[in-house]
Amino acid sequence: MTPPRNRPANQLFYGDNLVVLRREIADESVDLIYLDPPFNSNATYNILFRSPTGGHADAQIAAFEDSWHWNAVAEEAFDDVRRSGHARTFDLLHAMRGFLGDNDMMAYLAMMAVRLIELHRVLKPTGSLYLHCDPTASHYLKLLLDGVFGVRNFGNEIIWKRQNAKGLASTRFARNHDVILRYTKSDEWVWNAAYRPHDISYTDAFYRFEDADGRRYQLADLTNPNKDRANLTYEFRGVTRVWRWTRDRMAAADAAGLIVQSRAGSVPRLKRYLDEQEGNPLDDVWSDIAPVQANSTVDRRLGYPTQKPVALLERIIAASSDGDAVVLDPFCGCGTAIHAAQKMGRRWIGIDVTHLAISLIEKRLKDAFPDIAFTVEGTPRDLASALDLAARDKYQFQWWAVSLVDAQPYGGRRKGADGGIDGVIWLQLSATGKADRALVSVKAGANVNVAMIRDLKGTMEREKAPFGLFLTVTPPTRPMREEAASAGTWRDPLTDQAFSRLQIITLQELMDGKRPRLPIVNRAAAFRRAGREDTTRQERLL
Repeated sequence: MTPPRNRPANQLFYGDNLVVLRREIADESVDLIYLDPPFNSNATYNILFRSPTGGHADAQIAAFEDSWHWNAVAEEAFDDVRRSGHARTFDLLHAMRGFLGDNDMMAYLAMMAVRLIELHRVLKPTGSLYLHCDPTASHYLKLLLDGVFGVRNFGNEIIWKRQNAKGLASTRFARNHDVILRYTKSDEWVWNAAYRPHDISYTDAFYRFEDADGRRYQLADLTNPNKDRANLTYEFRGVTRVWRWTRDRMAAADAAGLIVQSRAGSVPRLKRYLDEQEGNPLDDVWSDIAPVQANSTVDRRLGYPTQKPVALLERIIAASSDGDAVVLDPFCGCGTAIHAAQKMGRRWIGIDVTHLAISLIEKRLKDAFPDIAFTVEGTPRDLASALDLAARDKYQFQWWAVSLVDAQPYGGRRKGADGGIDGVIWLQLSATGKADRALVSVKAGANVNVAMIRDLKGTMEREKAPFGLFLTVTPPTRPMREEAASAGTWRDPLTDQAFSRLQIITLQELMDGKRPRLPIVNRAAAFRRAGREDTTRQERLL
């Protein structure tokens, strides 16, 4: 479903970005691409979920494992490049394979090469691509970008200097930067020049004068370094020089009070006001944007390990796109690029391969922009598609299912790591005013039985949780419902409302809109809240 040309709806896609790019994104339909593809061999990227109080331990979910290996999938990606028609890109990738061998790095590069070809296809001729990486793989990725986009279309190697260094300085220089590679598709591209304010030391030294109204200025030279300009040689205020301007322009500036002559016979000079200067042109070393930290007052940390500051993406979007542009992030993670695009009035497309990321982005956008409208593609819309997801990846299915009841995912991909718990719904019990939990168990199989309900009851007792929720694809049996009822009820002493302690809901009921009946749910605890954005303010972005 290609977005229509007349301002398409903003779209989130769950799925493999290669598949989504090929099926959903039209040729030359995107103005700006930002991607931050992870590579840190054999790293596991965890999303951290914090409990509302210190009474319960925080939980980490393995969102995905960055463990690239040369296997059948890597071989298929390599062959896709061979068959793509990008002969020079394949020649380069083939040479890399001869040098590196069939290892983790080569698997990553084959995966990236076939995706960069698709990203080149969807980018408009006037578009730009920014690839964010660290020095582990930046040199290899630059070669691939040269192959796909062409050496002539390399724009910048931007160094983003983080303020927190990584690595032990006792064995090497501390690692303190990321690399952002900027490429364009042609020799004509959208560019909005960016400037930094002058340093205070510079303005104090060079803008030493003030008008009566307090405007600061410096005195600039009015003479022309080219001495062979007869048409610009004339007398002005008793001084003959080769001037920068014509007589008419000089007279106009004089009438406007912009010419200063300290004494008779001295060379007149020009007032250059500080508030009229654009500042220093932004260079390719960015040391003025701090990373997202736990105590940040600018970016709220959302628990995602690779979260980037919004200001970094605002700078990129401001420089390389205009107001009606489409911004694409094919590895959108926690959604900083599309958050920045929404804030700046751009259209956007985000793609991610995990339901955790999609759920996080949905909540982030709705928190920051309460009136936002967007669509989510690729997530289950009916029971058949839910069962298909469960058959393909039970963890993605569990993460999607618990998101339907505003639960925080729990556990990970390791067998037995969750102790029978797939999600946690944080509650605010009016009786005590403190946070407590409803434990969620998800079952996608066709065979459910009363023993599973007993197991959940036992887990509730072990965890001292007042509520349990059993989500099932298959309708429960009568013994299962009777066993759930035997868990009893919890009565709110303030309202006298009674709530079943163990509730069973089928997936079809959830998709039809039914939700568990629980005391006040602390929905903010499923993911950490993003700050609400004020999109009515237009700020100059550097």
